[in-house]
Amino acid sequence: MNDFLLSILLGIVEGLTEFLPVSSTGHLRIVEALFHLNLGDSFWKMYTIVIQLGAILALPVYFWKRILEFLSTFPKGERRDRNFLTHPLSLTLIAFVVTALPSWALTKVIGKNLESLWLISIALLVGGIVMWIVDATSTRVRVTHMEEMSLPQAIWIGACQILSAVFPGTSRSMSTIAAGQIVGMSRPAALEFSFFLSMPTMVVATGYDLLKTLSPSRNTIGEGNIAPLAVDSHQWIVLAMGFVVSFIVALIVVAWFMRWVRTKGFAPFAIYRIALAIVLIILLMRGSI
Repeated sequence: MNDFLLSILLGIVEGLTEFLPVSSTGHLRIVEALFHLNLGDSFWKMYTIVIQLGAILALPVYFWKRILEFLSTFPKGERRDRNFLTHPLSLTLIAFVVTALPSWALTKVIGKNLESLWLISIALLVGGIVMWIVDATSTRVRVTHMEEMSLPQAIWIGACQILSAVFPGTSRSMSTIAAGQIVGMSRPAALEFSFFLSMPTMVVATGYDLLKTLSPSRNTIGEGNIAPLAVDSHQWIVLAMGFVVSFIVALIVVAWFMRWVRTKGFAPFAIYRIALAIVLIILLMRGSI
């Protein structure tokens, strides 16, 4: 496939799936297998990091007013009932720390050994079933806004996000949304906190991957690293296209998703995950992928 078309395709896939509870990693792996690509190649490894950065940028752009509101009311909150530990920004950072340290330690041990399509299909299936059950049974809502969250709820959500960091196919947004609903958060509140938690989580995770990729000491053939000066003009255009496409698509998805959850649930996404997992398993059993 032409590099420019491939860049647009992968940018769309990343932008569509990064913040929906369907697993962007799983979808990129599926596209990689279907089109017989090698996203572990040095340049395409760099490319996947760049399009993730594009998707990440969509969040502060969409939530800029909300971010300024939180900053202006720190630490007591708009209702003056918060403190340094219970302000929404603090809870976001606490949940991030709960996620980051165990996830980093586990991925250092496990590495990329869990990125097989079989395991991704199982994660999609199990995650879809869990999401469906949680969304259908979580009718007792005690928290309708992020400002009402408690410290234990933030720690719980951060702990649940570890699953998505370790097991590709689980989905970061799925794990955080379901975790929030389990402890009594409304769908919009759980989704908004999921988005806010994604910002530090994705920035640090993607930045860490970028540093590893660009590290001169590791920039050897076959290790998936690439020096910045090795990128030619054609590749810079491919990177730029993927970044822009991913950003635009992700921004549209975030805006749409926030409107969607105010009146509808997450069942359609659970059904999609289950259906995709079944199709993927069938293809794997037939050796078609």
